[in-house]
Amino acid sequence: MTYQVIGIGNAIVDVIASSDDAFLARMGIDKGIMQLIDRDRAEALYAAMADRVETPGGSVGNTIAGIGALGLATAFIGKVKDDALGHFYADALAASGTAFPLPPQAVELPTSRSMIFVSPDGERSMNTYLGAGADISSADVPDVFAGAGILFLEGYLFDKPEGKTAFHQAAARMKAAGGRAAVTLSDPFCADRHRADFQALIAGDVDIAIGNAQEWLTLYQTDDLDAALAQAASVCDIVACTRSGDPVIVIQGATRAEAPVTPVVPVDATGAGDQWAAGFLYGLATGRDIGTAARMGVLCAAEVISHVGPRPHTDMAAVFREHGLL
Repeated sequence: MTYQVIGIGNAIVDVIASSDDAFLARMGIDKGIMQLIDRDRAEALYAAMADRVETPGGSVGNTIAGIGALGLATAFIGKVKDDALGHFYADALAASGTAFPLPPQAVELPTSRSMIFVSPDGERSMNTYLGAGADISSADVPDVFAGAGILFLEGYLFDKPEGKTAFHQAAARMKAAGGRAAVTLSDPFCADRHRADFQALIAGDVDIAIGNAQEWLTLYQTDDLDAALAQAASVCDIVACTRSGDPVIVIQGATRAEAPVTPVVPVDATGAGDQWAAGFLYGLATGRDIGTAARMGVLCAAEVISHVGPRPHTDMAAVFREHGLL
């Protein structure tokens, strides 16, 4: 089968529960950021969660699912163990219409999971046990690139050498097949850990780079956002920057587009960046200009923060039509 958009990332089961600041303090959870945790900590936090909701997640997995819900043929390549959560992940992704070409594996580490605590103000505090998903390598990547349009890569997987190799090889295979490669910087800590690798990736292997303001500032070690974006845009075809409640910036060559954002108090901010990327990449994959694609991303992000969970509950194609984008 030919896929229009393919993602490679950490296949994580998101476990979501509401919490207040007192609970976060009692459990030693830093509010509003993503922390990596070990297996014992994951089990302790899981046991402490009340009224938890489980959903297939992972940053790029969420993005690919959002694009699939918009009607494009999509595939997500992620590694899960042959355990209950691994089968849950694979089955849920397939049920949503996104192919999962790497079946659950007989590996040692359990399926990755992230315990996400949503505060009354909508902030999410993520505690992620990487598990099997972080061990993806080039040997795990099936040959599904023929005829594909965009490959989307998750910066988090750069934490292991095997992930870096998988990225470089997958990007090369996608471009050899006539498609484009894109990457998300994932978070400021990721950009700080892998500064040289990310800068080289943006300059060489990828055509589309997506990050938020803090990630771009961290990557280029500057307090001047325009300067950071200019550095990236000088070596990469399309550079996108989300800025929370401020307009999104997208640069392609000499063209700069901004998409305004209507600030709202989110019900759950989980997946906002992921679904912005879904709308944006959908726009690019279907031939829209960068300004229209950015507006599509803004609408997708606004929808996902209006409810609990990192994936859309609304027919976003209908929303795009209402706003004259389709």
